[in-house]
Amino acid sequence: MKINFKNFGLLELLVVFSSIYVVGMLLWTLSTRPAVEAKATQVTENHKKVVDLINGEVNKCSSASEESLTVWGDPCNEEWIAKNIINYIKNNLDIKNPYSDESVIKTDPDPRLKAEGKAGQSVEMGVIFLMSQNFDSEPGSEWIIGTCFKSPCVAAGNNELTSIYR
Repeated sequence: MKINFKNFGLLELLVVFSSIYVVGMLLWTLSTRPAVEAKATQVTENHKKVVDLINGEVNKCSSASEESLTVWGDPCNEEWIAKNIINYIKNNLDIKNPYSDESVIKTDPDPRLKAEGKAGQSVEMGVIFLMSQNFDSEPGSEWIIGTCFKSPCVAAGNNELTSIYR
């Protein structure tokens, strides 16, 4: 079989390189997908551990006596200090950020912005954000926990937001 390169010009060369690029990107995506999914799963599990811990304390304290304390040391019937909860989680829950070595849990005035990356906000992948405002003791008080586990964070299904009520 003889190939005639006489009419092989710049356009044909561009088509060949474009095809090679597309096939290369598909192979690269295929090879990295399991690692990306594993990181996303780990961050989702971390988020669930934090939510379960705080929900468990809400449930425990709703039926406890007035002198009862949370596992992080705040009185059940008073305001819960965000910093105390973060310190407890850092010291007692075995959670790691698969995307970086920085802290896995932080406070923020609005975790929604941090988890979704709205309005040009920078996003820290794998970090769980708790509201920096303390968790009030009044019934119906809301506390938000958010995290981003896949890029782009603003895309549906790439972040997790949970509201906890007392």
